[in-house]
Parts: sequence; structure tokens; C-alpha cells
Amino acid sequence: MTRVPFNVPPLAGREFEYIAEVFKRREFSGNGAFTARCQNWLKSRLDVVDAILTHSCTAALEMAAILSELEPGDEVIMPSFTFTSTANAIVLRRAVPVFIDIRPDTLNIDEKLIEAAITPRTKAISVVHYAGVCAEMDAICAVSGRHGLIVVEDAAQALLSTYRGRPAGRLGELACFSFHETKNATSGEGGALTVNDPRFSERAWVIWEKGTNRRAFGLGLVDKYTWLDCGSSFLPSEFTAAVLLAQLEQVERFCEERCAIWHRYHDGFADLEAAEIVRRPIVPAHCVHNGHLYYLLLRDQTARERLIRNLADDDISTVFHYSPLHSAPAGLRYARSNGDLSVTDAMSVRLVRLPLHAGMSASLADRVIDHIHSHLRK
Repeated sequence: MTRVPFNVPPLAGREFEYIAEVFKRREFSGNGAFTARCQNWLKSRLDVVDAILTHSCTAALEMAAILSELEPGDEVIMPSFTFTSTANAIVLRRAVPVFIDIRPDTLNIDEKLIEAAITPRTKAISVVHYAGVCAEMDAICAVSGRHGLIVVEDAAQALLSTYRGRPAGRLGELACFSFHETKNATSGEGGALTVNDPRFSERAWVIWEKGTNRRAFGLGLVDKYTWLDCGSSFLPSEFTAAVLLAQLEQVERFCEERCAIWHRYHDGFADLEAAEIVRRPIVPAHCVHNGHLYYLLLRDQTARERLIRNLADDDISTVFHYSPLHSAPAGLRYARSNGDLSVTDAMSVRLVRLPLHAGMSASLADRVIDHIHSHLRK
């Protein structure tokens, strides 16, 4: 029986050609022609002020934390239902993640709870677009505007997703993307920071260049190359950028193929939802997702774990997702919660993610659907 893997990274077709060009150019270390082409693609496609390639989304989040001028004791409001990097970027600045609950429909941060969590130490709001479905950004930005806060989008899963016709990555002051192996476009590891507020642009480039004005010097804007600010080695290599460019050139196709499987799953599990055996993802009408992932919510943790085990026996790889950060050892040490997080707790133990990747055949998706029906209808 053919194994159904959870993820298979796609190949766009020009990766080897572009890597060969890197060897030919002898530009290995980064910030070369392929880095520039990726940045130009992102800047144009997302219509942002600047797009800066990084070696990971984690690096982009850390850059955003520096640009937000987080200081010890400052607070950043965020969901607990996210990956550790979202919180680590805050903790590394000795600031405090303040966790609030998520919405039961989209599993995104509950925008109605943000204002009550604001204190005199609040500096920013970190928003995660879960499963490529954008959070309620109009309401969130209205709150941030009233209180003078910075909004950082963790758009790791949301490349080419839109909110009311506007792309993820252009909805807050700063945004961070991932090009990890599991994402819609991948370079193995990789990320990007997008800047939507011009006041952050100049400093973003300095931070990216290890705290120096090397970029301005290279452009002939200054006559002296020196250390200006804090920064780090956030650049990816040109090999990473070459692979990413090939992927970005085909990412619309990858998203279409993923969405086709997403909708096949969605149709295939409608009867199980009607029978109240599972709950399918909910996507608001004003959001367009990119098919990044498909999940089901089971009745409880026991049902979730049983299904994962049974599907593994059938050679179908499924996984759960985030363990809530607010109850993790580091969350208890470095962060605090504001209010009840019962939705986060409940959803995290019920959720199972299904195999989904560009190029996945309809027959494999149907096999997943059939086996889940078989196990859950018992």
C-alpha cells in the first residue's frame, strides 16, 4: 500500500538551473542577485514598502521585535496558539508575551479581547494568520491605532492569502513569512520581513546588515562603512535565495494545487460535520486562504489520538499542531496570560492536520477521506 506522507516539498523546475548560476557567479554568501530578485518579487507581489529576505521566519520575527523597540518589561499581546518563535522573538528582547484566547471559528487571535489586555507597558500586537486564514485585521488595526501600538503579522503560513482583497504581509506595520519545507513556497529554511511603514525601512536594512550601513555604502549613499546599530546575521545564502526564486515563480500554481486538495477534503468531510463527528475549518467570506493546511477538530483529545494512531496503521501520516504556549514551562516563566484561554486549550487537543501538499493526487486525498470515514463511523 502506498504511504501517504504528511508533506512533500514541491519542485518548481528551475532550482538546479538557478543553483548552477550561483556557482557560475561565485556569489555564495548572500545579498547577491538572487536575494535581490526574491526581494523584488515579494515587494511587487505584496505591494509593500520593503521586502527583506532572511534565513528563517524566526529571524524575521526577531528583526520585527528589534524594530518595535521592545525593552525589558514591555508587553506584546499575542495568541498562545502559535509556534514558539512568535514568543521567543519577544522574550529575547526581555519583553513579556501577553497571551489572550483565540476565536473558536478561525483559531486566530480573538480581536475582541485585545483592548482589555492593553496596559501602559503594551508596545505591540503580534497576530498569527493560522492555516493561511487572516485574522480580523480591520478591528485589530483600529485598536492599535487608538493606543499607538505596532502590529506585527506572523504570516508564516499565509503567503498569497488575502483579507478583504489585501494581501497578508501588507496588513500591519511589519510582517514575517516562512519558507520552511512545509510551506507553500520553500527553500528548505528561509523567511522574509515585509515593511509597510516607511519609518522602519532604513533601520530594517541596517539591522539586516549586522547593524552596519553596508547597504547604503554599496548604493553610494554614504562614503563611510561603519557600525550604526544592533543587528545580526539575518541574511540567507545565495543558494537558499536561488531555490526560493524558482519556488516563488511557481507559487501561484502550488497554491492552486493545495487549494484543490483542501476543497476535496472539505467536501469529503461535510457529512461527518453534519453528523457532529468532526468540525471542518471555517473561513470567513472576506478571507481568501492559500490552501496551506487542512485540519479537522475531533470531539475530544481521546478521539484525536485514536484517529492519528489508526491512520498511522494505514500508512497515512497525520499530526497535531501547537501545544499552547501559556501552559508550557517557558510560557509560565517568561509570559503571562490575560483572561481565560479555554478555547485555546480545547482546540489544541482536538485538532488533527491532514496530509496536504502541492502535487498531491486526488486519489491519495480520497484515500485519506475514506479511511477517516471508516475509523470515525465505527
